[in-house]
Amino acid sequence: MTDQASLASGVALRYATALFDLAAEGGVLAAVEADLDKVTALLDESVDLQRLIKSPVFSSDDQVRAITAVLEAAGIGGYAANFVKLTARNRRMFVLPDMIKAFKALAATARGEVPAEVVSAEALSDAVVENLKAALSEATAKTVTLSTRVDPALIGGLIVKVGSKMIDTSLKTRLTKLETAMKEVG
Repeated sequence: MTDQASLASGVALRYATALFDLAAEGGVLAAVEADLDKVTALLDESVDLQRLIKSPVFSSDDQVRAITAVLEAAGIGGYAANFVKLTARNRRMFVLPDMIKAFKALAATARGEVPAEVVSAEALSDAVVENLKAALSEATAKTVTLSTRVDPALIGGLIVKVGSKMIDTSLKTRLTKLETAMKEVG
């Protein structure tokens, strides 16, 4: 499974880097990033679209036709549309979400931003998000772009990921560590 994950991440980075280089050369980084955000929103909203990009049952031609119709209906064109269609032609649509994440990370780095992800047990208020953003910006001495996600399984606390660093203060992790320690004792 890790071989499959590393293969997918390698493919994602190669495709994202190629798109980033083309968009930077064409001076359309912001437009491409905005269009890719729309693609991500479409994927998040539609189970059928998720099935289309993940299922090997659909032929390359079927994927290209379907995704072309979706992109046209959403008003997505240019580099982003061509990129998504290319992934369909090359049978790489299953890696599209990772490609978009990799592209956004490259674009953020080019802008001098550091992406950070915060996972919490329940939705964070705007004030807490802004405080976290400010604290992380101060700690990294860079502008931080923060994405948040809710995972009720954490029970409480936060998991903060900035680059390759992760701070896990979740109650779930603390309970797991306590359980492990108890097993070692008895």
